[in-house]
Amino acid sequence: MSQPRGDAAELADRRVLVIEDDPTVNEVVHSYLRAAGYLVDSATDSFSGLAAVAETSPDLIVLDRMLPGIDGAEVCRRIRAESTVPIIMLTALGSEEDRIDGLEAGADDYVVKPFSPRELVLRVNSVLRRSLPEFAREAPFDIGPFRLDPSARIVTRDGSPLELSVREFDLFAFFLKHPRQTFDRPTLLRGVWGWDIGDLSTVTVTTRRLREKIEDDPGNPSVLVTVWGVGYRLELGSP
Repeated sequence: MSQPRGDAAELADRRVLVIEDDPTVNEVVHSYLRAAGYLVDSATDSFSGLAAVAETSPDLIVLDRMLPGIDGAEVCRRIRAESTVPIIMLTALGSEEDRIDGLEAGADDYVVKPFSPRELVLRVNSVLRRSLPEFAREAPFDIGPFRLDPSARIVTRDGSPLELSVREFDLFAFFLKHPRQTFDRPTLLRGVWGWDIGDLSTVTVTTRRLREKIEDDPGNPSVLVTVWGVGYRLELGSP
């Protein structure tokens, strides 16, 4: 196993589970992730994948959208019912519906097939790094009923922790740090996901998921509101 260097050192020996039924894709992904320094487990169908999640407690899951048995979106929903482990979904080329279904099911990121294995490793690095507590201490602060601890990656509401996925946390933390400011979706895609180009529905779907966890009435949001024709704004704190 090659050893990671530089800013990837904190990711050494993290465990990644690959759930992919195509043996060639599974083998290639497995090989590249091992070469990047990860411990890698594999499953080739939905049910063995769910069993492996329980058995191995992975730090991240790479999940195929189309699987025999139950599809990847349903696998993602079942995992999300029990865990906030980061999930990167592999989706079919050009299928926007697949991407949206995966995001709505709780995936943190997606990679479109056919894909570069190196790109996938970079996405794994990025999502995993975001899921780790920061070494540089950033002081917690309160805004409305919420308390954000950026270093520990925890948000509480009235003292109770919110169960947020990696991207949900990143998006909410961004808004909590920029109250009363309106952001359009391209700006959020760059600022939260780090993508200059990407599907803007990623922001829409993640916002919808986040509202289900922070709003009293997600269908009529009062915390994270829509500014029609522009984007979104956090209606807390001072401008």
